[in-house]
Amino acid sequence: MNPLGLYEPGTSPVHRAAAGWKFLALLVFAVVIFVLSSPLALTGCALAVALLYAVARIPARRCWQISRLLIPLLVIVFLLQWWMLGFDNAAVVCLRLLAALAMANLFTLTTRVDDLVTAIERGLGPTRRLGVRPERIGLLVGLTLQAVAALSTIATQVREAQRARSADRSISAFAVPFLVRTLRHADDLGEALAARGVGDD
Repeated sequence: MNPLGLYEPGTSPVHRAAAGWKFLALLVFAVVIFVLSSPLALTGCALAVALLYAVARIPARRCWQISRLLIPLLVIVFLLQWWMLGFDNAAVVCLRLLAALAMANLFTLTTRVDDLVTAIERGLGPTRRLGVRPERIGLLVGLTLQAVAALSTIATQVREAQRARSADRSISAFAVPFLVRTLRHADDLGEALAARGVGDD
């Protein structure tokens, strides 16, 4: 199961909200949490994101998947920041990361990639007269999200195969297959884009 960037079907108000408005809300939220510097205010932002997960009725297994990735990262960042900048600054940095990454993950869980690409192309439509190509930007965003999902899936599958071979502690047993499969995926993607004429002009 891919822990990041995988749409979780649902009928909640968060799912039904327009992709464009959700994307705009995500950008505004990111700006707000990086402007705030109060641990109390940032804690409130993190709790608000948790409430949105509940409103969206995201299954516990999906919440655990993102938590399993975030907790070790936040612990490492907190300890480093505490050592260099002090407890309060470490708390602010970690709360910002927690809120931002959790909100971004909620966005991908409740928004189809196709809907987001369509919203971006429609929103950037007026910029065509300035020489901007909205369809290219939409394609870039879609490919980025799909790449995150694909790499996460590859990493999970390689890790499972590594455990099956009892090679959990071998870095090369993970890195080599992961690199090979990632390059193969990139080649397949390049061939698919070339077949559709992307980049010909």
